[in-house]
Amino acid sequence: MIGGWEWVIIIIAILLIFGARRLPEIGKSLGQGIRAFKKELRGDSSNSPQEKPPASGDKSNSTS
Repeated sequence: MIGGWEWVIIIIAILLIFGARRLPEIGKSLGQGIRAFKKELRGDSSNSPQEKPPASGDKSNSTS
């Protein structure tokens, strides 16, 4: 498990790599990406194949 000192080292490394000014931009783009991914997941589940009800002009069930 990652302890307190490890998190401090990770945060310092991220600050050194990206800089303090770029972190809000990175966070914003990461959040937008996650939202888009979740939206697509929800959209795919609602677009699952379902049986369509027969058309009103369909005469296959009528008795002549």
